[in-house]
Amino acid sequence: MREVILIKNGEIVLKGLNRPKFEAMLIRNIRRRLRGAGLCRIERAQSAIYIEPLAEDFDFKGAVERLQKVFGIASFSKSLVTEKELGAIEAAAAEYLKDDLARVQTFKVESKRADKRFPLASPQLSAEVGGYLLDKFPHLKVDVHDPELTVMVEIRDYGAYIHAGSIAGAGGMPVGSNGRAALLISGGIDSPVAGYMLAKRGVELCAVHFASPPYTSERAREKVISLLELVAQYSGRITCYIVPFTKIQQQILESCPEELYTVIMRRMMMKIACRIAGKEGCPTLVTGESIGQVASQTMEAICCTDNASAIPVFRPLIGMDKEEIITVARRIGTFETSILPYEDCCTLFTPKHPRTKPKLKYVEEAEAEFDFLPLLDEAFDGAEKITVN
Repeated sequence: MREVILIKNGEIVLKGLNRPKFEAMLIRNIRRRLRGAGLCRIERAQSAIYIEPLAEDFDFKGAVERLQKVFGIASFSKSLVTEKELGAIEAAAAEYLKDDLARVQTFKVESKRADKRFPLASPQLSAEVGGYLLDKFPHLKVDVHDPELTVMVEIRDYGAYIHAGSIAGAGGMPVGSNGRAALLISGGIDSPVAGYMLAKRGVELCAVHFASPPYTSERAREKVISLLELVAQYSGRITCYIVPFTKIQQQILESCPEELYTVIMRRMMMKIACRIAGKEGCPTLVTGESIGQVASQTMEAICCTDNASAIPVFRPLIGMDKEEIITVARRIGTFETSILPYEDCCTLFTPKHPRTKPKLKYVEEAEAEFDFLPLLDEAFDGAEKITVN
């Protein structure tokens, strides 16, 4: 019995003459993600990718779990490959799916004929295979509208592929196909979700985290690394910079008006993140901000923050409410880690009455009361670089 995993591409099929490049990236990502599952061959043909195990101990279950987190895959299925001959297809379907067919009462057969040389049209093939299965499993009834099981028969160049439905993929675009971006990540719920959503659009991530020891603990640092490990299951390897931010926060506390503390702090973060982004070849920053969620995320505050960035800032969560963000966080597995009670530097020294509609003129005047450049240089030079796999 020859089994393969049949992968259907998502929006890659719309890429025209550039499609081979995107498919090559997807195959590269699949190959990297399947390391450890066992020896296999990966090929592409007819808008699909085929994974054929080359060893008896190939971990099909583990491969399925990993493939569900590879961006660029619309769906996939574990399939039996047989000859493109009606008798072989009927016998193979009955044997391969016998356990599935035995546990249901209703079914239907759907066929797709990518190889037009096959003599039967799709409806004819479905009728023939369906009739054969009814003879083999007399308890079954055909239900074309809402069947318990759908038997799929696909006639392709390399053979006939038989499976019982597909598993949804992660969708999106292959990571690496749309450049790089620097993600400002805290220990909260939002920023890991923002990183996930940019990675889904094919963006490779570099992360920047600001730590303020002794006000933030080693556990807070470990929490952020754990969050990045969860995001990396989808995005692949992430380079992360841990930036020492204590001196800058203390100086803001001493030099700036309390109501402007948060917006000035975020401006300093932007300035440092821009330097790291330049070092890493990232033309944009990414944050987890959502309009109006907190005082530092009003329209006016965001405009003041953006003014400090020399490069564009992407905010994939900008129009989402908290429940929508939490739903995604739960789905990708970051929520439980995000709510662990270890403070990050964004929650330190929060003013009692932050300015919700700060004016850039007054923010810049407040910053000018102290020369922050030496502290920015020190923080940038002191950043610790780690790799999260």
